Amino acid sequence: MAFIGSVIFGVTTRQDLKDGVIKRWYLRPDSSRIFFDPKRAPLAAVYHFLTAIMLYSYFIPISLYVSIEIVKVLQSIFINQDIHMYYEEADKPARARTSNLNEELGQVDTILSDKTGTLTCNSMEFIKCSIAGTAYGRGVTEVEMAMGRRKGSSLVFQTNENDDMEFSKEAITEESTVKGFNFRDERIMKGNWVTEMNANMIQKFFRLLAVCHTVIPEVDEDTEKITYEAESPDEAAFVIAARELGFEFFNRTQTTIAVRELDLVTGKRVERLYKILNVLEFNSTRKRMSVIVQDEDGKLLLFCKGADNVMFERLSKNGREFEEETRDHVHEYADAGLRTLILAYRELDEKEYKVFNEKISEAKSSVSVDRESLIEEVTEKVEKDLTLLGATAVEDKLQNGVPDCIDKLAQAGIKIWVLTGDKMETAINIGFACSLLRQDMKQIIINLETPEILSLEKTGEKDAITKVSKENVLAQIINGKTQLKYSGGNSDAFALIIDGKSLAYALDDDVKHIFLELAVSCASVICCRSSPKQKALVTRLVKSGNGKTTLAIGDGANDVGMLQEADIGVGISGVEGMQAVMSSDIAIAQFRYLERLLLVHGHWCYRRISTMICYFFYKNITFGFTLFLYETYTTFSSTPAYNDWFLSLYNVFFSSLPVIALGVFDQDVSARYCLKFPLLYQEGVQNVLFSWRRILGWMFNGFYSAIIVFYLCKSSLQSQAFNHDGKTAGREILGGTMYTCIVWVVNLQLALAISYFTLIQHIVIWSSIVVWYFFITVYGELPSNISTGAYKVFVEALAPSLSYWLITLFVVVTTLMPYFIYSALQMSFFPMYHGMIQWLRYEGQCNDPEYCDMVRQRSIRPTTVGFTARLEAKKRSVRRSESES
Repeated sequence: MAFIGSVIFGVTTRQDLKDGVIKRWYLRPDSSRIFFDPKRAPLAAVYHFLTAIMLYSYFIPISLYVSIEIVKVLQSIFINQDIHMYYEEADKPARARTSNLNEELGQVDTILSDKTGTLTCNSMEFIKCSIAGTAYGRGVTEVEMAMGRRKGSSLVFQTNENDDMEFSKEAITEESTVKGFNFRDERIMKGNWVTEMNANMIQKFFRLLAVCHTVIPEVDEDTEKITYEAESPDEAAFVIAARELGFEFFNRTQTTIAVRELDLVTGKRVERLYKILNVLEFNSTRKRMSVIVQDEDGKLLLFCKGADNVMFERLSKNGREFEEETRDHVHEYADAGLRTLILAYRELDEKEYKVFNEKISEAKSSVSVDRESLIEEVTEKVEKDLTLLGATAVEDKLQNGVPDCIDKLAQAGIKIWVLTGDKMETAINIGFACSLLRQDMKQIIINLETPEILSLEKTGEKDAITKVSKENVLAQIINGKTQLKYSGGNSDAFALIIDGKSLAYALDDDVKHIFLELAVSCASVICCRSSPKQKALVTRLVKSGNGKTTLAIGDGANDVGMLQEADIGVGISGVEGMQAVMSSDIAIAQFRYLERLLLVHGHWCYRRISTMICYFFYKNITFGFTLFLYETYTTFSSTPAYNDWFLSLYNVFFSSLPVIALGVFDQDVSARYCLKFPLLYQEGVQNVLFSWRRILGWMFNGFYSAIIVFYLCKSSLQSQAFNHDGKTAGREILGGTMYTCIVWVVNLQLALAISYFTLIQHIVIWSSIVVWYFFITVYGELPSNISTGAYKVFVEALAPSLSYWLITLFVVVTTLMPYFIYSALQMSFFPMYHGMIQWLRYEGQCNDPEYCDMVRQRSIRPTTVGFTARLEAKKRSVRRSESES
């Protein structure tokens, strides 16, 4: 606009003095130095361009940035103060650790979630175990109950070799008085294990649990009760289980561990002292932990516990006596949703230990970059030729409200991926328990448990294994895509389940995009046996691959990479420390609060900020374009239509507070209806409130509002007396009238756009208009050298004139009428999601299932996850069977 105006100004200025006749005599071009000098028109055009750039700077919403920052901070405070996201049991409210992502909370397309401590409580309970090939423990897990309901059969559990007994959940899960211990089996409880056939193995099993850990005991001086401080809930559960079954760990020093245990020979409880020689700590790469101790008889023992996929390969030939039975039990435990660890040991001779100790000391004292690999190399040599003792099984129960939350998020069109380090069977059954999976869902399982690969792994040819494994994974991915293709777009839902080994190849550069295409086409994705690095890489792939907002949620240090890779990182302040919370953007105490965080606060924040930005463009265009129109009217003389202070204070006092109030308080629908109709969230996923169509619509609104204001004011005041004294309107009166109309129009336009009025919004809207009248009155009373053209313009010219008030009323109503008509027509005939819900509420039909289903049919994608999807699948099955019959 500045360039066009400058060109026109230059041409007009050149033609001002033609044949000795001055056209624009009132500008005195004959006495101008440069600006209106016809002889130097090009230079005058350059001067005009620079002046116009400053004048039209009011088109740029500079105050938008400040206003949005204020609004986002206030929105974050509201998130922090939401009582519905306060976890009373742990006294932990929600915490928005940044305010930069508020609107993105309303645009999440994919959630990538950890399992342990995120979907589950991370409050471990020792419930079953396998020792020397014999299964012990008869507790019922939540997953087993869900499996029973899914299969429609009763649960039968074997209590001993001869008797089968049927139990209900209430009968089996007796009220446990010990946190972390829910084990029931009379064969080894109360010291009865000494009569078992493999009593010696049972003793070593629980001795390992009592010794192989980094737990610190704390003794209450008054009650002498021992409590344990552990790095993880798993370790605490193991130590508690060992204590309850007769192996009480009660004291620890830097070099010793003291245990009270039952002596097999005497049958009495004795105190044994174990000297700690080395602790080989657990990490996500090793997936195991070992301690080397010396008992009172001088024997050197290595106790080791770890994941089955790393432990079984470290067993000696003579230590695999119970491997087959233990593997079967581990699979059964995984099917029941339990977390399993394999326990094994070996005796060391002094010579071997001496060599190991020297090498491990040398590796630990190394300052080279490969220090960790040196330590790993040394530990690999000692953690071998182990003798299998058995396996533990602990239950990590689902958090309250997880299935409901997942169901609501699925209804909102959000995809949910689970990235876990657990076994595939455990993850699948947890998926069923929390409604991520359902019985009729087709599972695409990608793993490397084929006979060809297993035989190659025995040969140990790494290059051949890598090549064949990658080809196998690629073939399985392509086969999965083929299944999806031939499903023909029917309502069948697919679930993708992939293990860690396969995922390593699926994330290769030449495979990952094919893998992503398959994954995003599935209703749910579960990645099992995932390392922290793989979690981060999967998150990065989803974030960069589909170009939509991703949210990662986790509770432990192993989730930090995933949280940092995602667009939004949500940390759960659970029992695994504060690493995830400190690396997150938002912290909550329970997974179920994610529902309210996204569907309520996310939707509100997205809508508010989108409307704010569009409105800012509108109000600045409405104001700035009147300056351009006045410039056009005055043949681009660079004379502003308004007083300098009017220009400066427009975005400060007369139109700033109402838009901030809109960004903080406006609600298209209440929180209850946001949760009742989750599909409302799809407005953010589709970005319908901040699309180019909507932005350009608001800009067009600003342009035609400015045109109406300018031309109606000009035409109303032109060529006629302005007051009873017969005075005509000058620039000050025209500018004052136009400015009044603009203040009224932009504030009332905001009032029309607001869906939820509060007292604060009424105050700021009407006070902004009142402040304008107060300012023009006070400013006009100042001396003329200060108030310049506004000197007494309101008191003596505008206020006494009836035409001023009539023009203001007429112009404001005329300007707002097109928007009002458009909004009424859209609401009546083409309502958006929130408009349909507002209609339902207005007509009192929110509890009418028929109307609610009609609204839900507007969903962009069918709900394929959650118990709602399960019910819909059953309905479709019934309708299909009825049509076939």
